[in-house]
Amino acid sequence: MSGTLPTAPVPAAAPPSGAARPGGRQPLLDLLRGVAVLGTLMTNVWIFSGPGAEWGALSEGTGAAARRLLSAPSLATAAEALFRFLADGKFLALLTMLFGVGLAIQHASATTRGRPWPGRYRWRALFLFAEGTVHFVLVFAWDVLMGYAVTALVVAWLLTRSARCRTAVMWTAGALHVAFMTLLTVAMATAGRGDEGGTTGGITPRVVELYAHGDYAAQIRFRLEHAAVLRLEPVLSFGLLVFLFLLGVRLYRAGAFAPGATGRRLRARMLGWGLGLGLPLNAAVALAGDDFILLGRYGAAPLVAVGYIGLIGAIAGRVRAPGPLTRGLTSVGRTALSCYVLQNVLCVLACYGIGLGLAERLGGTGPWWVIGLWAAVCLVLTAGATLWLRRFRHGPLESVQKRLLRA
Repeated sequence: MSGTLPTAPVPAAAPPSGAARPGGRQPLLDLLRGVAVLGTLMTNVWIFSGPGAEWGALSEGTGAAARRLLSAPSLATAAEALFRFLADGKFLALLTMLFGVGLAIQHASATTRGRPWPGRYRWRALFLFAEGTVHFVLVFAWDVLMGYAVTALVVAWLLTRSARCRTAVMWTAGALHVAFMTLLTVAMATAGRGDEGGTTGGITPRVVELYAHGDYAAQIRFRLEHAAVLRLEPVLSFGLLVFLFLLGVRLYRAGAFAPGATGRRLRARMLGWGLGLGLPLNAAVALAGDDFILLGRYGAAPLVAVGYIGLIGAIAGRVRAPGPLTRGLTSVGRTALSCYVLQNVLCVLACYGIGLGLAERLGGTGPWWVIGLWAAVCLVLTAGATLWLRRFRHGPLESVQKRLLRA
């Protein structure tokens, strides 16, 4: 349910070691990482701001905004539905592909330098898993780093196999994932989950009270007690993670992120197919109801993410001189791990009772404050990352990671 990025197996989120040196970075990749990190927050901000927070998201489902729009059409409900539709699953898939790209860059760097592979990269992946575990326990139940770390270990090994082997694994993983999501969708529809029940039968007052007024230690205990459920997403979507990692490797090696004619041609195709086919599919699934949320978030959304790469690449190609927005997004991409964690910390402090308690104080007042919170956090991150990089080469968490791994 979220989304982010480290330096460890870093691919997507944080700059991979092989591309972190001056002159070794690819501007489009940094820009895409920045967009992906802030884009995942477009989905996660509704988790932080909703009743019951992390657990409440399981009960409400991602189709709640569409239901509100259909039952009570207004500018507010339309804005929320569009905001969530454009984000849900799309930027998470984009981030996942970019992790695969980062893995390919690190593999290429190791090969060029004559270093064994995976070699020490295993320690990077294990360190990322530890980072994700701490993030899950202390900050956010829908952490993505743990799942990315496990997937990175698998794909790192696959990079030592033949291209034919990787292609077979990629498409097999994708096909099995689609089949699995289809079976789960049929089961949900057969069980009569419909648009009312939610996955947990409603949000209990005890859980709402926990995040509105409970202390920090109690929230940590709750996450640990319900870890099996809260950590279910990367398990259920493991086939998709493998597919998207390998797709990222494939796109990178094909030149999809390069600045030349080949890159522009590939991105134009990605834009046409990804948005031309993906957006209608996502709209159809969204209108079909909550029984089809799995096929939307984990099936159709990744196709739109491919289109987003093409769209962002096309826009970036028309920018002659980077402005504040481009520089800010690129800075977030260069400090992706730090920004991913910080954006979740800021939302916890803004929404939960241990901080400002906005989720309870503004709950039921409409979506504008939630969208405003997202915009405010984005502004803090883009400005903060830009200022940080004026003095430092890496983000704070990226620097800690590098020092510990070199120790």
